[in-house]
Amino acid sequence: MTRAHWHLTYRGDLVAEPILWELAQRFGLKTNIRRANVEDEIGWVIVEVSGADEVLRTAREWLEHRGVHVADIA
Repeated sequence: MTRAHWHLTYRGDLVAEPILWELAQRFGLKTNIRRANVEDEIGWVIVEVSGADEVLRTAREWLEHRGVHVADIA
């Protein structure tokens, strides 16, 4: 199992959607919110995600396809 730290940034309608819940349900990842700020028009989350390498890659692609900016945190 691999652990990654991502900084997620999203805008508009995505702010009201349960992105992290769907990420965990759809891909079976473990998520741990480390820090977040969500307002009406923009949100960002620093999240630790754990899962298989291939699943993490697929989940990241899914987020980016949804319009979420994903940046790795060392």
